[in-house]
Amino acid sequence: MKPHAKAQWQIHFCVLLWGFTAILGKLIALPALPLVWWRMLLVTAALLCVPRVWRGLRTLSIRLTAIYAGIGVVVALHWLTFYAAVKLANASVAATCIALAPVFLALIEPWITRRVFDVRELLLGVAVVPGVALVVGGVPADMRLGIAVGVLSALFVACFGALNKRMVEHADPLIVTCIELGAGAAFLTILAPLLPHKGVAFVLPDLHDAALLLTLALACTLLPFALALAALRRLSAFNVQLVTNLEPVYAIVLAIPLLGEQHQLDVWFYLGGVVILGAVFAQPMIVRRTETVSSPEMLGAAESGRE
Repeated sequence: MKPHAKAQWQIHFCVLLWGFTAILGKLIALPALPLVWWRMLLVTAALLCVPRVWRGLRTLSIRLTAIYAGIGVVVALHWLTFYAAVKLANASVAATCIALAPVFLALIEPWITRRVFDVRELLLGVAVVPGVALVVGGVPADMRLGIAVGVLSALFVACFGALNKRMVEHADPLIVTCIELGAGAAFLTILAPLLPHKGVAFVLPDLHDAALLLTLALACTLLPFALALAALRRLSAFNVQLVTNLEPVYAIVLAIPLLGEQHQLDVWFYLGGVVILGAVFAQPMIVRRTETVSSPEMLGAAESGRE
């Protein structure tokens, strides 16, 4: 198999694994807060077993460490609201809301990365609004709060995606991931007493949840990250963005046989999802007409930081 074709298959496999994160979030009985805390803690612990990460942490400046730790707080808020949306609604709704992230990114990224604002991206954002209205109308009333939290999660993912893109050149991606997720776990530890919960905030998962958490942390976080680092060196930003846009599609398709969520949603939800995803897919196609790729290595790091 040619290297480029192999890279394409690797990225699709990564996005498929990312699509399972919403499914696992629904299957794990833990509330959103301990679920995210365990996920971050497990990934951080695994990365700390890598000598390369230890060496990098010792040489990183205090300033950069603090910046990446701050971004980690935003990552924690994104995952917390994402899994809260899964619990309040379902995996399909949460995944569809995340498809709104490029809309927020169109407004946030130019400000954070100091690039020229692109009006085409804003127009594509406006095109998503009818899809959101259809999605809201296609879910039961008791899931509406889940939609609101899911949209907030999409805002957070746009924020940390833009921040990572600005800072990605300054450190090894594995080291950045370790700092961000470690800081995120520490932030949730501090935040836990301030949030309403029953009993102990960070409960010890039972055997079933522990197995699913390990799968979520290792198979759906570390494994796709490692594969993406290798594959993205041979792919353009357009290729990556187009495939990454499939994540909500994979999540919704997987939720049907695994969770039976098609019985909770009507045709208006799926029609709205098509409208949203259509606008998301159109964004990289339109932007590509006037942009070229100059450094696949850098783009690879930037895109992997966005996930």
